[in-house]
Amino acid sequence: MSSLRSSLSPDRLGSVIAVLIGVALFASPFVIYRANRIVAGVGRMLTDALPTPGAVGMMVVALAVALCAALVRAPLIRLAAASIGLCAIFPAVGYSAGFVTPPGNTFARVSPALGFWLLALAFALLAADALTRMRLGPWARLAALAVAAGATALLLVSGAWDNLSLLKEYASRADTFWREAREHLWLAFGSMIAACLLGLPLGILGHRVPRLRNAILQVLNIVQTIPSIALFGILIAPLGYLAAHVSLAAALGIRGIGAAPAFIALFLYSLLPVVANTVTGLKQVPAAVTDAARGMGLSARQRLWQVELPLALPVILAGIRIVLVQNLGLATVAALIGGGGFGTFVFQGIGQTAIDLVLLGAIPTVALSFAAAIILDALIDLTRRGSP
Repeated sequence: MSSLRSSLSPDRLGSVIAVLIGVALFASPFVIYRANRIVAGVGRMLTDALPTPGAVGMMVVALAVALCAALVRAPLIRLAAASIGLCAIFPAVGYSAGFVTPPGNTFARVSPALGFWLLALAFALLAADALTRMRLGPWARLAALAVAAGATALLLVSGAWDNLSLLKEYASRADTFWREAREHLWLAFGSMIAACLLGLPLGILGHRVPRLRNAILQVLNIVQTIPSIALFGILIAPLGYLAAHVSLAAALGIRGIGAAPAFIALFLYSLLPVVANTVTGLKQVPAAVTDAARGMGLSARQRLWQVELPLALPVILAGIRIVLVQNLGLATVAALIGGGGFGTFVFQGIGQTAIDLVLLGAIPTVALSFAAAIILDALIDLTRRGSP
């Protein structure tokens, strides 16, 4: 009796997802239509944004996914339902852009509206919940990420979204987009690598000398408390002075504004997670293991490279994961001081009240952070499994 009651009781998260789907279908516009790029838009409900058969089909699919989310607990069925919903909604919004736009009108803009985003959020939540319940291993998570990336690439290459305002913004800025993408990746990954090159030796030194460890961590903690905008501003004056009085610095491209202060600020923010996790990882190495290595005749350097660092690697990688996700997000702010990156589109879009331009910078940033977190999480799991 209790098992029957349990099987019929609604799933709590699934009930929230079902409510989101209901709000998206019956109380929120699916797309926003603008006569041109700068005028206010008009929301179109799903029934007005697609031909009648398409709208009915989309509603049937969404309601079926809502029922599945609320009542079915089997992870595989929930994942299949979420996948069907995502495969239906993304092409649908692209088709809607062509359906709503008058023939021959090249000025009109069509953007996804609240209803689309709520449906996408609900289906993505259901998929994430199903994957969590399936307790996938690291290789399976990487495979799921590859499938999602491949599906996104296929959607973009197929031209299904070409009529959406977001892709029109991209089409007019394709060269600039990829230049800013390279700048964003350079800022995020370059500062992370520089922080690892300095932070790992500092962490090892801090583990060996406790008094020095406290001083290092306190200084880095103070740096971490400075807001990013303030730190960018603080660096402008000294770097500007350096560029004006040291010809080599100017030749290397160091300026008061631009990529140099952004890179240095991200580097400084990255040091604390790298140093702190290196110290913590080395402290967690069992004393019996190091004693055994010492008893085998290993020197201090051999114990560090062959025993301590391999055992501390999962914790160190966890710190690098924090740094990379943090830097991918913070690099967006670098555009405020001329540092470039995806933040250029975000702040241009805010200044022009063009939400699609904001999304052109925000969506790649979120996607990169999401992918980096999954890849490094999988790498951490793999190193833990490889540890003795």
